[in-house]
Amino acid sequence: MELLGVRVELPANTPVVMLREDGERGRVLPILIGGPEASAIHSALEGIVPPRPLTHDLSVTVFEALGATLERVLITEVREHTFYAELHFRTPTGQTVVSSRPSDAIALAVRTEAPIFAEESLLDEAAVEAPAVGEDDDDEEAILDEFRDFLDDITPDDFAS
Repeated sequence: MELLGVRVELPANTPVVMLREDGERGRVLPILIGGPEASAIHSALEGIVPPRPLTHDLSVTVFEALGATLERVLITEVREHTFYAELHFRTPTGQTVVSSRPSDAIALAVRTEAPIFAEESLLDEAAVEAPAVGEDDDDEEAILDEFRDFLDDITPDDFAS
């Protein structure tokens, strides 16, 4: 999955993280997240380094100090409007999987450059069709502009199964 960024859903001012399937035309998985997590993801994407480590920065420092490497993030499912994710670590003693909120998992993935994946069944259930991405596009903004109209009308109920 490609992290397109964090946007704000209006009129409720709810942050939405946007993940797109790899490829020229992929579905987009919008996940409603909290404000602090949106800020953490945005700051990491922009390369903003806080004067003191914030929670996600500290978490990365701790698991690196313990010899663990975040190999990938997997967004697994949505149940009753709640998304679930897993952190897949390589540790000195083997592989370890830890349950996580997607927002925290994505914030960690951005900081460690770990790839983000989503279960196909989740994409079938909760993703929306994305516009085609061509080489003629000026930049990512052209793609995201098309989603702004979508975000104007979306509600949390749209993600219910």
